[in-house]
Amino acid sequence: MNNLILVLNCGSSSIKFAIINPNNKKKYLFGLVECLFLSKTYITWKCLETKYSKKCIGYYLSHKEALNFICDNILSKKKDIFKYVIGIGHRVVHGGNKIKESALINHSVIKYIEYAIPFAPLHNPVNLACIKEIIKKFPLLSKKNVAVFDTSFYRNMPKTSFLYAIPYFFYKKHKIRRYGAHGTSHFYIASEVSIILNKKFNSLNLITCHLGNGASISAIRNGVCVDTSMGFTPLEGLVMGTRSGDIDPSIIFFMHQNLNISIKDIHEILTKKSGLLGLSEISSDFRYLEKTYNTQKSSKLSIDIFCHRLSKYIASYMSLMDGRLDAVIFTGGIGENVPLIRELTCKKLSLLGFQIDIQKNLLIKNKKSGLISTNVSHPIFVIPTDEELAISREAMKIIIS
Repeated sequence: MNNLILVLNCGSSSIKFAIINPNNKKKYLFGLVECLFLSKTYITWKCLETKYSKKCIGYYLSHKEALNFICDNILSKKKDIFKYVIGIGHRVVHGGNKIKESALINHSVIKYIEYAIPFAPLHNPVNLACIKEIIKKFPLLSKKNVAVFDTSFYRNMPKTSFLYAIPYFFYKKHKIRRYGAHGTSHFYIASEVSIILNKKFNSLNLITCHLGNGASISAIRNGVCVDTSMGFTPLEGLVMGTRSGDIDPSIIFFMHQNLNISIKDIHEILTKKSGLLGLSEISSDFRYLEKTYNTQKSSKLSIDIFCHRLSKYIASYMSLMDGRLDAVIFTGGIGENVPLIRELTCKKLSLLGFQIDIQKNLLIKNKKSGLISTNVSHPIFVIPTDEELAISREAMKIIIS
C-alpha cells in the first residue's frame, strides 16, 4: 500500500476524489460529489470493496463546503489508508501561457493559476480554492501538492490551430490564443487506445471526444494534438451542459447594445444558462434529456443540436489526419453512457466511412469499453476516461523526481 496519491479533480459542478497507487492502478478510495450549486448536492464513494450509496450532503453547496465534507467525514476516518499518501495531485484546467507542464505547487504556481483565471473563469477559481483548502487540512503534505494542467496536452499545437484571426498584437502582447481544456482526459484515452491497437503513441492519428457537462474534441496526429475545440477559455466549441460553445461574436454586441444586457450578465448567460439548459429550457442533465428524447420536443431539439455540432467537428478534423485515421474515441459521462449520442452523431458521418454496430453500441455504457463500429467502418471506440489515474501518475512523477 506504500506510495499512494490523493487526487482531487474539481470540475465546474463536481468533485472527483481518489486515493490511488499509480504503479498498479489500484484505487483504495474513490468518490464523486455532483450537482454542486443545485438544489441538492449528492455524494457517492467506494473504499476498497465497500460501496456507499448516493446521499444528499446539503443544498446549494460550494466546492469548498463539499471538500470539507470529504475531508472531515471520509478521509479523516480512513487514517489506515491515508497514512500511506505521499502527495496530492490537483487537476487545474488552465496554466495560461506561463505553465506548460505539471508542477509542484508553491507561491509562484499559485500566482500563475490566479493569473490564468480569466482563461478559465468557471474552473481555475474552484481549482485554486480546493488547493488552498487541502493545504490547510493536510499541512504535513503542503510541499507535496502537484498541479496537473489540462492545457499541457496542447503545448505543441501549431500556430495555424491556436492563433485567432485578430490583430497579431493581441497574441504577442496579451497571449490571446487557443489553449484547450480536458487535456488530461484526451491524453489518457489516447494512451489507452495505443495499447488496444498495439501502436506506438507517436504514430497514432486519433479524434478524441470528451463529452460531459463540459465537452471538447481533439485532433491528434502522430501522437501530437494539432487542434482542439475549446479555445481561449473552455467556452468555445461544442454545445455543453450550460455553455454555449461556438457563437457569432456579434451576438454579444447585439445583446449589449440592442437589448441593454450588461457584459457581466452576458457572461453569466453564455457560461451558466446556455447550452443544453438554454436550449431545453428545463435541464442540463443529459440523463433527463435522453429519457425524454422521444416524448419532449425541447429534449429532442437539444440533443439533435448537440450531435449536429459534434459531427461537424469530427468531419472537419478528418482533414487533419493526413489520410489515415486510427480511431475515433468517445469518453466522458455522456460519451461513455449515452449510446443515443454516439449513434446519432456517427449516422451523420456515414459519407466519411463511419458505421455504428447498433447492438454493440447499446451494450457499452456504465464504465464498459470496447469497439462499437462495424467491420467496414473507421474504428470507433468507447473508452472510460480516468483522469484521476492520469493525475496520480503525473503527481508521483513530480514528487519522486
